Order: sequence, then C-alpha cells, then structure tokens
Amino acid sequence: MPPARRRPAPRALPLGDTDPFRPTPQHPVRCRARQVDSDNQFEPHHHAWGQLAYCASGLLQVTVDAGEQAASRETTTIVPPSRAVWIPPGARHAVTIVEAAQLLTLYIDASTVPTHWTHSRVMVVSPLLRELVHALDRPQPPTLAAGRALLTLLLHEMEHADTQPLGVPMPCVGGGDRRLRNLCEAVMQAPAQHATLAAWAAHAGASERTLARLFRDELGTSFQRWRQQVVLAHAMPMLARGVSVARVAQASGYASESAFSAMFKSAMGLPPTRLLAQARARPQAATASSTRG
Repeated sequence: MPPARRRPAPRALPLGDTDPFRPTPQHPVRCRARQVDSDNQFEPHHHAWGQLAYCASGLLQVTVDAGEQAASRETTTIVPPSRAVWIPPGARHAVTIVEAAQLLTLYIDASTVPTHWTHSRVMVVSPLLRELVHALDRPQPPTLAAGRALLTLLLHEMEHADTQPLGVPMPCVGGGDRRLRNLCEAVMQAPAQHATLAAWAAHAGASERTLARLFRDELGTSFQRWRQQVVLAHAMPMLARGVSVARVAQASGYASESAFSAMFKSAMGLPPTRLLAQARARPQAATASSTRG
C-alpha cells in the first residue's frame, strides 16, 4: 500500500508580542485567544511560565520536549476540539494548526504551578474548566481577589481532569539510539506501511528483539502500543476533514473498518463515526448561519 499523500509543510507564524500576556505572581494567569488558519505553525520556543493550550474548535498538533524534566524525550500530541494540552514551564514546544482552530491559551506563572506537573498531557475540558478559560478571556485582567479565586478553581479542575492518551513519545534527539529514532520517524511518516515490528525490523538495521528492548527502555512502551498512538495521531486529522471511516482504516493499515473502529473506540471512548459526523456537520452549520445572515 503506498503511503498517504503528505500535506504541505506548515507555514511558520511569528509568536507575536507575549508581554501583554506575561503572568506574574500578582496576576498569575493570563488568557490569549487567537483564530489560526490551518497549515500554520508556531515554531519551537519556550516560556518561563506554564501553558494550557485549549482547542475550542479545530485540530492542533503539539510537540513538547521537556528537557531534563523528561530525559529530553519529545512527545507529539494531537489535540482535538474540546481538549487541552498542558505544557510545563520551560518546556520547548511547537504548535502546528492541522485544521483551522480557535485557540485559547492560558499562561500560568511558574510560582503557582504544582511541583508534580512536570509532564505534558492531554486533558478533557469539563464544562467548568471551559467556562473558567472563557472567564479569563477579557481585555482587562481580573482583580487580585477574583484572579486568585479563578486560579484556585482552574488548578483544581486541571488536577482532576480526565486525560486521553493522544501523545506519541519520540526518542531523544541527542542521546537516543539512532536506529530507534530512524524507525520511529519512518512509522510516523507511513504508519500503514507495516503493522508488525518484525516487518519494520527488516529495514531498521536491528533485530526485532533489539528494537523491542529499545522501545521498552527508551520509550517505556511496546511497539504495538506506540504504533497505536501514531495511528490515532494520523487518523484524527483525517476524520476531522471528513474522510470516511473506511478510507481512514485503510490508510491506517487496518484490514477492516470494524477492527479500526474497535481500536479507536477503546482508545478514545467514542466511535470514529461520531467525530466524522461532527466534522461533516460543521460546514452545514456554517452554510446555514451565512444563509440566515
């Protein structure tokens, strides 16, 4: 099966002036709202503060390298609508807009971030967390008392938010095994090319046993579990663009639509048809809205 057609390289966007949104111990949380078109990218950068990137609509791909906090391991994460990704203070990260997105970003002063929040994670945005984010999206920052109250609720909701396994860990750029990184990059480019580690090992310059050990030692997971995350990372943007489940299953290397759907529902908690229906409903809603206008 030939690999899926690659999308054009994203255009680099300037980060813009962050000073108006810089948090301080006195105003420890600030909100920055932006509407960003697809195929744009905020190139790798880092901040002294923590960051919660909330995807109100659209689809994001976020790559985080937490440096010494996570043995320089990169994680590439897909952030679908109504989800948010936590980026720890100081972590180098890049954001690619896969589908045009309404992006609301909270900048949280490092002095208020719990000490155990050292790893990026994707969280389900509860109704209360969503309203807290929107409450902070105002031209003027809240008063000190209101800001502290909002921050207390915000941190509580983030601490107890459900998480979703949408991240794809990648080997260290400098210190990891080159054979493992080459294999991981090949799978990321064409996840449907081979379904088993044995098949990939034939082209990797290492035995299946060696590669299995490298996945376990460097990434803390098995090849099959890691590949499932890659498949999800590729499938989510396709479904969000309205591609049929059958075509997505084929492009993901699954022999049947039912097998792909079962994997997707087990990992995501909802069938792929629901995400597809949401994607196809958006243009209709937009057309209806413009007609009424």
